[in-house]
This record gives sequence, C-alpha cells and structure tokens, in this order.
Amino acid sequence: MAKEQTLSELSKPADVKTVLAQQDKDFDCTPCRLMGSAAFTGLGIYSYASGMSQLKKRELEILTSGTRFGLGARRASIYVMSASLVGLGVYRLTN
Repeated sequence: MAKEQTLSELSKPADVKTVLAQQDKDFDCTPCRLMGSAAFTGLGIYSYASGMSQLKKRELEILTSGTRFGLGARRASIYVMSASLVGLGVYRLTN
C-alpha cells in the first residue's frame, strides 16, 4: 500500500521524471496486449479467408469484366492486407 500523503506534500508539484517513470511502468498490462494482439491477428486471418472466398466466387466475373486489376493484383492486395494485420498483432504482443 502507498503511504498517506500530508496536505503540504500534495500541494507541491510532482517531480516530472518520477511521474513519467510511473506512467511508463504502468502503461500497458498483459491482458491488454493479449487482447489487442488476438484482435489484430484474428482480423488478419478473417480478412484473408473472407477475401479469398469472395475472390473465388467472383473469379469468372472479374476475368470477363476486362478490368485492369485482375486476379493477381487482387490476390496480392489481400495477402498484403492480411499479412499487415497479422504483423500488427505480433507487434502488439511484443512491444
């Protein structure tokens, strides 16, 4: 437990270095890191599975539309987006 402070101690401004060190120490808890990491990683996995599923369903439509963004570019964008989200999940867990 923290010791009780007197009125004179409370009226003095706090030392900035001490306050910043305390905030840095208490900044992020482990459950917060785990939840954030799971959210980013899950979103990355879901976006990959959902994106590839939708791409497979609309493959014929995309090929016949004559768009300059074919299947390769769309697959690459799904890979990049989902890999970025999984990377953010790993980053959130480790930092």
